[in-house]
Amino acid sequence: MDAGNTEYCANVRVVLVVHQFFPSFSAGTEVLTLGVARELRARGHIVHIVAGHPGQSDMNDSERWVRDHFDGFDVDRFHHADVPMHGQRSIIEVGSDNALAAQRFASLLHEFRPDHVHYFHFGRLGTGLILAANDAGVRQSFTPTDFWAVCPFAQLRLPNGDLCSGPSKNAGNCVKHYGQLSTRPLIVQWTARFLPTPFADALVPLSHAERAARHPMLAEVRALDERTQKTISRLNLLQHILVPNYFMREKLLEYGVDPKLMVDSAFGVELPKRELTYANQNIANAPLRIGFIGTLAPHKGLHVLIKAVASLPLGSFSLRIYGNLQEFPNYVSELRYQVSGREEIEFEGTFPSAEIFDVLAELDVLVVPSLWFENTPLVVYSAQAAGKIV
Repeated sequence: MDAGNTEYCANVRVVLVVHQFFPSFSAGTEVLTLGVARELRARGHIVHIVAGHPGQSDMNDSERWVRDHFDGFDVDRFHHADVPMHGQRSIIEVGSDNALAAQRFASLLHEFRPDHVHYFHFGRLGTGLILAANDAGVRQSFTPTDFWAVCPFAQLRLPNGDLCSGPSKNAGNCVKHYGQLSTRPLIVQWTARFLPTPFADALVPLSHAERAARHPMLAEVRALDERTQKTISRLNLLQHILVPNYFMREKLLEYGVDPKLMVDSAFGVELPKRELTYANQNIANAPLRIGFIGTLAPHKGLHVLIKAVASLPLGSFSLRIYGNLQEFPNYVSELRYQVSGREEIEFEGTFPSAEIFDVLAELDVLVVPSLWFENTPLVVYSAQAAGKIV
């Protein structure tokens, strides 16, 4: 089955893979995955979903795979944790090339016997799944929804929030980023912060010495050094990579993805069954109805929007904020503190993805104040389809 021609083949068996999924997670990648699953099912195909999921650190290997159901689909969830598992000691390797996930995925392929595997995200699962499907002779494709394929932290952002162009030679800048994580000892954080990237690049090869690799931190350094080449070589085993925009295409090409695999394919959104009203509902001199729809996380920049609207005259606007209030509770607490006493700013929580056009109908403008290289989020397409200003 080639990417894009499923409408000509009946009863194709498809596995969709994503780093997290409904009902606990409902951001853009999850909405895209569910939308594709429903469309495939509507065309008569058989769909099985494999998803990552946050797991407890003390779970046994045998407990990490759980099968449940959502919206009529069988969902196998791998309960990942940032701990050594299945003989792998490196946390970086556990996250990007999880041997336990690949082993269970191979068993699933034998059980389900799919014609095609399509990946939306490898987070919490790893690119070992590609090798398992390749060994099983299954055709594979991939839609990148962020920069996980080249960036260990998926967002091409440095610890201080500045934009990053990607891994440096020997991934020295990635090593510096890893060293600055709050989970690292303070001396490591301080050293990583002030160590020049060229010097870090020069030191990384030392981590490949047999004696050095026994040190936990140096094992992570080696895993970071190996990650990009390993990931790209596996992506080049796929039959297609559906790139949603020029920036993503160029970034993957920069790190060695085979250009012959690239297929330009923007994300799709499901339009409402009823006719859309394109005209904005606002009447003259009424408050401007501003909306934010997305993940309530720092890289999405909601704090920038809140600071901006605070400069507007009282009574001139309202701001409705839609997003999961529990996913990043510390950040949400900071946001709530910023808007305390501002009745015109409301946190609305989440809504079913099928209601997106009803939510947009109550807005005059959607603001997407992201602080990273956004990958054309679905909410932008939806707002444009609804005739809203973005």
